[in-house]
Amino acid sequence: MVLIRNEEAKDYQAVEKMTREAFYNQYIPGCVEHYLVHVMREHADFIPELDFVLEVDGEVAGNIMYTRAFLKDTAGEKKEILTFGPLCIAPQYQRRGYGKRLMQHSFEKAVSLGYDVIVIFGAPSNYVSSGFWCCKRFHICTENDKFPAAMLVKELVPHALDGRKWYYHESPAMAIEEADALRYDETLEKKERKHQPSQEEFYIMSHSFVE
Repeated sequence: MVLIRNEEAKDYQAVEKMTREAFYNQYIPGCVEHYLVHVMREHADFIPELDFVLEVDGEVAGNIMYTRAFLKDTAGEKKEILTFGPLCIAPQYQRRGYGKRLMQHSFEKAVSLGYDVIVIFGAPSNYVSSGFWCCKRFHICTENDKFPAAMLVKELVPHALDGRKWYYHESPAMAIEEADALRYDETLEKKERKHQPSQEEFYIMSHSFVE
């Protein structure tokens, strides 16, 4: 039995532990995602209504969390949008479609709250099947006029973006320090930090741009 519901305080520890297990050594030796989950809930840009857990037979098996972000056009006009992350599925439940189910559930709720655009950073192979497109197709770039290969855009409402050039600004909630995350990690059950090939893949993707 699969259930998707809003996260509750009783879930916090399980979600953080699951996130740590899922991301450990994937992108760096150790990980920072569990620390982001730990601190994000207290930030003003965090949206509790879009914080969901997925349960399988009563066990927390997935989580998605959203914060506000915004776009600014060349004239300075702002548009409030969403970003999510981390999206996490427990290792033993991965590759079963649960991540897509969590996203779709959250998309529907986001629309009901009045949001029409999501911008994320992630591996395109994980998200294009859920309707995310390259940021350059929507003329959305970073402040240095770059189009990161990992920056992906989804219109929750068709034609929500009108073709003008936009600059993406993420919430300060996402700007955590790796050193702070690693210090927090030291307070938890010991795990071995190590290098593995997925970290080089992440480095290449996170430093790539679309021309």
